[in-house]
Amino acid sequence: MLSGEHFAAGFALLRDAICEVVRGKVSAVELALTCLLAEGHLLVEDVPGTGKTTLARALAASLGASWNRVQFTPDLMPSDVTGVTVFDQRAQEFAFHAGPVFAHVVLADEINRASPKTQAALLEVMEERNVTVDGTTHPVPQPFLVVATQNPVDMDGTYPLPEAQLDRFLMRIRLGYPDHAAEVEVLQGRERTRRLGDLPPVLGIDEVAVLIHQAEQVFVAPSVYSYVVNVAAATRTMPDVRLGASPRGSLALLRASQVRAASQGRVYLTPDDVKALAEPVLAHRILLNQDALMRGGTAASVVAAAVAATPVPQTAENV
Repeated sequence: MLSGEHFAAGFALLRDAICEVVRGKVSAVELALTCLLAEGHLLVEDVPGTGKTTLARALAASLGASWNRVQFTPDLMPSDVTGVTVFDQRAQEFAFHAGPVFAHVVLADEINRASPKTQAALLEVMEERNVTVDGTTHPVPQPFLVVATQNPVDMDGTYPLPEAQLDRFLMRIRLGYPDHAAEVEVLQGRERTRRLGDLPPVLGIDEVAVLIHQAEQVFVAPSVYSYVVNVAAATRTMPDVRLGASPRGSLALLRASQVRAASQGRVYLTPDDVKALAEPVLAHRILLNQDALMRGGTAASVVAAAVAATPVPQTAENV
């Protein structure tokens, strides 16, 4: 049974632990946790040195979860990510050697530097939580979270993620530079940052599984289901859009909004939860047409316009 207070307490415990080492990024940390508890994956797009790797490591450490980092480079092969089957001469049989993707938290660093073939190696595991090698399917640990990073400034020698890959990410966020006070705090707390590997787990894997299940129990009124679909559908008819949000985007927006509601101790979803997460969940799934790009349009502004144009359910029954 869903307990709003229990979920909110667990969420706050994880957030506060991660914020001990990821300073001045409370909103980004909350979005990362929302991704984890909605069983999604996170794309972090930002310049080097803003704490992307620290966020992934702190998240894994606070859960007591296994984690692996994969540095994506042009010569990285799909088998370097998923694993490979080799012949064991002693046992006279083929044995599967698991790749780094077999961990609770996988950091795919600079994912757009690998070839499209290697990027595609993540498609199956991100959607189905399985890896198929030589016709045999291997499940990855649960919960499973891919945190991928890419640098939006240095695009030389990169392969932009295709729409199918982008659609697999529940959210895209940017950490941004910390404000002055937070950056000073980072300098003053550098000794603590060095002990990131010693960050004690505050919740176990089994407790996280309970939170994931509880988030799914958040009540959604029929009119709010309709509101989620209407917001996603509105992105498909905007004049600046070449490709709008997919039905997978609608589902992601619903799951993320349920986590947000539960994190605030509520057992029901409101339109405000949907509004708050529309941009990080939907913007990276939208392609603008050439005219909009020439005018400097952005996917975020399209999502904002879609939210503004979608009637909000108002009756007490609906919320």
